[in-house]
Amino acid sequence: MATSTSTSTTTSAPTITPRRWNARGHADHSWLYTFHTFSFASYHDPKFQSFGPLRVINEDRVQRGTGFGTHSHAEFLIWSYIVSGELEHKDSLGNLEKLRRGEVQFTSAGTGISHSEYCRNEREDVHFLQIWAKPNKSRLTPHYATRKYSDESKTNKFVRIMESVDRSPSLNNQTATAETDPIPLHADLSMSATILSPGKSVTHDLVAEGERNVYLHVVMSGRKQPATGGARIEVGGVELGEGDGAFVRGLRGPGTLEVKGTGEKAAEVLLFDMGV
Repeated sequence: MATSTSTSTTTSAPTITPRRWNARGHADHSWLYTFHTFSFASYHDPKFQSFGPLRVINEDRVQRGTGFGTHSHAEFLIWSYIVSGELEHKDSLGNLEKLRRGEVQFTSAGTGISHSEYCRNEREDVHFLQIWAKPNKSRLTPHYATRKYSDESKTNKFVRIMESVDRSPSLNNQTATAETDPIPLHADLSMSATILSPGKSVTHDLVAEGERNVYLHVVMSGRKQPATGGARIEVGGVELGEGDGAFVRGLRGPGTLEVKGTGEKAAEVLLFDMGV
């Protein structure tokens, strides 16, 4: 299913293609309950390998007392967006942190890094989104950053969380230097987040001139999309529920994209703005 719409300052008609929650890759390993937007692990679909620099959007629920043991990565840009619970991150750079709601942990794997991710908390599971992107430079020095973005800061407005180093306030620096700065990364990619109330709308300004693609993802509140009610949004006449995403192709900057809250509860939404 695809539809076309127009933004307020562009003349082209972008195409919006939904990625429905129950069409994504899915696995239930008892300790890990996960959905994959793109091909990952045992899930493979040649139609969903990546989108621009985006390579992975996994919505993970890790059972209390379990987690991902130490494993290695190279080159990829990897970050975790914590929805609920507590995630322990430990890596070969010497970082050890316990992350909770609103916190974002970012690793540029570069020439190589090892890390583990556990839910050490015995009282609650952890729910988070694991996101990977392909860098536009290889052989980077591995580095790490964490930031916290409160619910209040995201309520009915987009907050920039990740941004290309070429557009970041922290130019020429690989870590954020101010409380209000997004986390810089080496890709033509930005990620913003909002918590959108029913009946409210928010506008995203495209981050660069020329042709842009956008991907939207609605965070799930439960293990399945509610049959009725729940959080819902509308973009360009297409409605998305919890766990749904949408590929928006053919946008041109300068321009905008409007997102409306149409459900019975607030919708937590991630928006990725990237080069073609």
